[in-house]
Amino acid sequence: MGSAASTVGVAAAVSVATAAGLVYAALSATSQIFGPVVVAGDDPAEIALTFDDGPNPAATPYLLDVLAQHNVRATFFLIGRFVREAPRLAREIAAAGHLIGNHTMTHPWLPLISAARVRQELAGCNAAIEDTLGMPVWLFRPPHGARTPNVLLAACELGLTSVNWNIITGDWNPIEADVIQGRVVRGMERNRSRRRGSNVVMHDGGQAGLGQPRMATVRAVEKLLTESGDSPRRFVTPEVWI
Repeated sequence: MGSAASTVGVAAAVSVATAAGLVYAALSATSQIFGPVVVAGDDPAEIALTFDDGPNPAATPYLLDVLAQHNVRATFFLIGRFVREAPRLAREIAAAGHLIGNHTMTHPWLPLISAARVRQELAGCNAAIEDTLGMPVWLFRPPHGARTPNVLLAACELGLTSVNWNIITGDWNPIEADVIQGRVVRGMERNRSRRRGSNVVMHDGGQAGLGQPRMATVRAVEKLLTESGDSPRRFVTPEVWI
């Protein structure tokens, strides 16, 4: 009786551990278990500023102005339906010289949908961006950083390189610019101690629709670029790590 109970307990523990491992593989931004995902390089001076969920008329134009003032090239992972709704703004991002990436058509939780729907989400966003900008897309960021083998396979088949991050700011919440900037600075210090570059994800838009309030993010970026800090910084885009 005791032996049977012990066997059941071990099996349950293995199942829990397996489930935890799968969750980690799918949701940890830096995990490579399900396949290669670009995070950052090994030069601590390199910093990539990346922005998700745009284009957003309520914040993106102001962010573009800040980046232009400091001559910084960033990466924008755009939602396809917003590109369709705000095509002129999407073209302004590209015209300013920033790198454009695919952030799906509607921002779903990709691990929860079928492989066919995953491919539709990625292909639809590619089409929206390519139709609007007249240029190919080759970078992809999964919403929430969530991916499975099906997600990475679809991205690969569409010629997309998957990119996540190693600094996340939580700026989709109503927090102040100082808090956002502080999280970026502490993240850079942590990555520097690990001899890694920094790939920062912030948000100039929001999945709920156009017009999301993201001016705290814009102000945080302005503070970050104005205050140089004590360590060398060189702003790059993720393509240098591929």
